[in-house]
Amino acid sequence: MHRRLPKRGFTNVFRKDIDIININDLSQFPPNTDLDIERLVQAGLVQKRTSGVKLLGKGDISHPLDIKVHKVSKAARDKVEGAGGSVELI
Repeated sequence: MHRRLPKRGFTNVFRKDIDIININDLSQFPPNTDLDIERLVQAGLVQKRTSGVKLLGKGDISHPLDIKVHKVSKAARDKVEGAGGSVELI
């Protein structure tokens, strides 16, 4: 039976699921807020069972935030630091 059914694709058992957050998603938080993974889970932006969180630079931010994530793009880091905030890698 197993020889009759074709094998389709490949499943990587070592895959890491990374949630993506854009800068425009962070506009709901008040200025000078410390954002970590637990705070993002409470806000519903991140699922708790993922392997990491990556911050991307889509959108603009006008107030400073202190953000702690696993990965960050260069554009997102420039926008957050340009607004007076900081980005820390976990």
